[in-house]
This record gives sequence, structure tokens and C-alpha cells, in this order.
Amino acid sequence: MLIGELSRRTGVSSRLLRYYEAQGLLDAERGSNGYRDYTADSVAAVRKVRALLAAGLSTEVIRSVLPCVRGEGVRFAWCEEIRSVLDRELAAMDARIEDLRNSRAALACYLEQP
Repeated sequence: MLIGELSRRTGVSSRLLRYYEAQGLLDAERGSNGYRDYTADSVAAVRKVRALLAAGLSTEVIRSVLPCVRGEGVRFAWCEEIRSVLDRELAAMDARIEDLRNSRAALACYLEQP
């Protein structure tokens, strides 16, 4: 399928699909005319990428864990390396949340001043 069709099926813009390809998250063959040609599996691949992005993972991390994602949803074929990557991401996210809580508390304190 051409990029426009993949865009319609996934709701993801063609520009973003090209970005995913450039980041190594999506594969496309090239026709003799130079157009990208995606397989039916590309729809599921885009959905997996979108789900992992929604979970707060960077494209770099997604590129490393995507080969271990199985099935239609986001289900992992677990190995120690993938688990440690996701553990690190969760710890980093927890640290960012704590930083935001501290920033929020400071801002709230400023707003309480007369």
C-alpha cells in the first residue's frame, strides 16, 4: 500500500510516517517509481509505535524494544535486556514526575503570597 493509504488506515500523517521510517521504526520497500510501498503488517506496526509513544517512550527506546513486541497489542517477548530498558525508563519517568511535583509545590507557594 502507498503512504497515503497507510495514513488513512492509521490516522497518522504521511509526514509522521516518513519520520517513523527515518527513525527505524517502520519499514517500507521502494517501488521502481521510488514510491514507498508498505505491507499490511505496517498498520499494526504503526499502532504499536503510537502505543509506545503514548506510554512516554522515546523513538530511540521504541526502536530498541519494538522487535520484542508481539501480536496486535503491545505484548513483549520478555528478555532481561528489554525489561532493564523499560525499568530504566520507568525510573526516569518517576524522577520527572517528582521534579514536576516539586515545581508545582514551589509555584503554588508563590501564588499563596500576598
